[in-house]
Amino acid sequence: MKRIELLAPAKDYEAAVAAVEYGADALYIGGSRFGARQGATNPVEEIARVVAYAHRFGVKVYATMNTLLWDSELEAAEKEARALLAAGVDALIVQDMAYCRMGLGCELHASTQVQVRTPEVAQFLSDVGFARVILERALSLDEIRAITASTSAEVECFVHGAICVGYSGRCFLSRSMSSRSGNRGACSQPCRLKWNLTDGKGKTYLKDKHLLSVIDLSLKNRLGELLDAGVTSFKIEGRLKDTSYIKNVVAAYRAALDAELRKRPHLRRASVGESVTDFKPDTAKSFTRGESTYFLDGKRRGVASFDTPKAVGEWIGKIVEVSRRGWRVESTKPLAAGDGICLITSEGLFGTNINAVDRGWVVPNKPANVPIGTPVYRNYDHLFHKQLAASRTRRQVGVEAEVACAAEGLSLCLRDEEGMEVRVERTLPLDPAKDVEKNRSSIERQVMRSGDTIFRVDNVMVAGDEWFAPASVVADLRREALEELLQQRIRRPRALRIFTEGDARYPQRTLLAEENVTNRLAEQFYRDHGVERIVEPLELATTTSGARVMQSAYCLRREMGECLKEHPRLKGDLYLETGGHKYRLEFDCKRCEMNLIDCTK
Repeated sequence: MKRIELLAPAKDYEAAVAAVEYGADALYIGGSRFGARQGATNPVEEIARVVAYAHRFGVKVYATMNTLLWDSELEAAEKEARALLAAGVDALIVQDMAYCRMGLGCELHASTQVQVRTPEVAQFLSDVGFARVILERALSLDEIRAITASTSAEVECFVHGAICVGYSGRCFLSRSMSSRSGNRGACSQPCRLKWNLTDGKGKTYLKDKHLLSVIDLSLKNRLGELLDAGVTSFKIEGRLKDTSYIKNVVAAYRAALDAELRKRPHLRRASVGESVTDFKPDTAKSFTRGESTYFLDGKRRGVASFDTPKAVGEWIGKIVEVSRRGWRVESTKPLAAGDGICLITSEGLFGTNINAVDRGWVVPNKPANVPIGTPVYRNYDHLFHKQLAASRTRRQVGVEAEVACAAEGLSLCLRDEEGMEVRVERTLPLDPAKDVEKNRSSIERQVMRSGDTIFRVDNVMVAGDEWFAPASVVADLRREALEELLQQRIRRPRALRIFTEGDARYPQRTLLAEENVTNRLAEQFYRDHGVERIVEPLELATTTSGARVMQSAYCLRREMGECLKEHPRLKGDLYLETGGHKYRLEFDCKRCEMNLIDCTK
């Protein structure tokens, strides 16, 4: 039976625990170095704690080591990888092919930074030994189907969170504007800046707009289609997000994915344990720049947010009256004191907290004279987050118990929902029970008291209840059996697909500068797999002037209604400019892609 995985981010141990408790089947987390989020690092000892906690539920832990490596870093990267594997991680997520040549004896996953967006690349990666490929976020459902059909590797797909506007692993925009590189885990996010769209000669078409800032991804309502397309791992973005975000978003996707799995008996969840949430999850109430399916149904308009790159939150209504005291809001949802709201005005985004709400009137913390009809969004729901902070959801593994009593003693057998089983016994003389029903009831009550363990005893079968079982003895047996079952779950062997390098040929004979072969091990790997020419990597270049620094499925012309295939009004070259930096927009209509060429002097 095919196992399906909900994969959650973990910034640290606390976030990892939250992800596990609220329903994740796997976690991805960064070690101390070489992960693509420099702000989300953890010492090996902390990773070991995460692994010990997660493995109790069969939850896997993947370490992110998905930055490019210099020759001088190869030894340190291998040392870090081996330390993480010794800590018990189930796989490494990598971009650099140098890891294939380190003889690590582990499972490797090809990061989205590897640029998995064609069947040919996916097939190569599986044939060469990768257990999993992680897809580019800009793919359509048809493209995803084609990839899953071409590879024997597991296929992982992002389903929620921020989207890189450029193809992952092929964006050098940050690197071209500063010393910070996305391929080295330090992207400065220039795509979220304000830009001017010009003709490059002094004429400005759009001024101070967030022209490269795309709306966040949300495929919660499309999981069934992705399952049918062959996706096995559903990934939530957010290794810098706090535990409130993790609790809410993981709980929401757990419920949505479980609903789809119930319709498909040939599929099963990848881990065990039930998480019954004590709040109603709602992804619109956690950080989001809006929710979009992006290009899942093909490339289209309406995926960008020109006005702001920030989280505006859920739409509430509009202002219908203004006074010195505040605003009267015609709202679809009740507002409360402590809520954070934002208004999108002609001056831009205006945000404030609510001091008080009185019969439709909102008293803002920061008064402002805004016109009637201004839309109102709530980006912080005070009551919801208060409920989230108080949530005490615990994940529990279901257990069935069998108690057998006899004149010479008693035994207890526990069997969990995966079929793992333990049996403990006590040899001692038992007396006949004076009240059989009371004896049975006492045994059942004692065995079902699982306390603060990870287990929930759902059913107790008692044989030999005519023999009196002292409550203290039953309680000792229960504690011993639950602890032994826990240790058995922790110690059980893991099913891993160890990387063994195959002799597949890479689908291209030439690797261009943006394909980033930055060390000798990676270069030899590609040459051994048929690559004949490797251009000096852009990541190591002293300047990006004249180079393509972003390749993207997103097209500004399409977003503006100026597609060159239709009837554009804007003729000639277009440029994006900000803070002294200038980029020519190159439109590849055959591939329906947009490139940014660095023209900064």
